[in-house]
Amino acid sequence: MNTETIREYCIAKKGVTESFPFDNTTLVFKVMNKMFALLSLDEDLRVSLKCDPEKAIELRELYSFVIPGYHLNKKLWNTININTSVSDRLICEWIDHSYDLIVASLTKKLKEELKNK
Repeated sequence: MNTETIREYCIAKKGVTESFPFDNTTLVFKVMNKMFALLSLDEDLRVSLKCDPEKAIELRELYSFVIPGYHLNKKLWNTININTSVSDRLICEWIDHSYDLIVASLTKKLKEELKNK
């Protein structure tokens, strides 16, 4: 999976926006103004995704390319090094999980706004 494929997958989700709030090499995806993915655009392609805390630990134990969130809450975020043998299917599954966690945490009002987008 490459940068543009990940970007297209994320931006196609309902209510998602993209921006560069931190620097020129970290593309941030938000749903209803809450981050669910950070895509590094520098030489080492990696994506950081929100994750259920127990699942985050499990994924780190199972896959060497999954590490605690880089510059993020290590309990709730994982960083995945894409320039490895990680499958596109897994990346998409983990992006979906991150997006779904954020949507589930939205207020009733924001969920209704998202539903109507």
